[in-house]
Amino acid sequence: MKKIGILNHEISEVIAKMGHTDSIAIGDCGLPIPDNVRRIDLALVKNIPSFIDTLKAVLIELKVEEVVIAEETIKVSNFVYEQIEKEVGDVKITIVSHEELKEKLKDCKAVIRTGEQTPYANVILKSGVVF
Repeated sequence: MKKIGILNHEISEVIAKMGHTDSIAIGDCGLPIPDNVRRIDLALVKNIPSFIDTLKAVLIELKVEEVVIAEETIKVSNFVYEQIEKEVGDVKITIVSHEELKEKLKDCKAVIRTGEQTPYANVILKSGVVF
């Protein structure tokens, strides 16, 4: 049995397989996930697990060099943007339209669906390297 880090085997597996510039997304429960992209569904009930708790867990294990966020997140749910900014620290943040973010999901290794019900609580994390 795994002692530390992410216990969900699907998330752990995807992170372990990621290389430089590969990406993974974390989304609210309404984010449309393309059929050809792996869906890791964590949603249980409203807001469980939360978007930010899921992001924090992933950031423990994944080296991130860039974060992609929709401009609608800043406009509609600015507190979510502020939380993301706090958690990622000095990592580059790229702002795109929500439509463009949804298009970029097609290139993700997986999308983690949370129970979050805050509009535009979505992010794409681009993997960095640890050396």
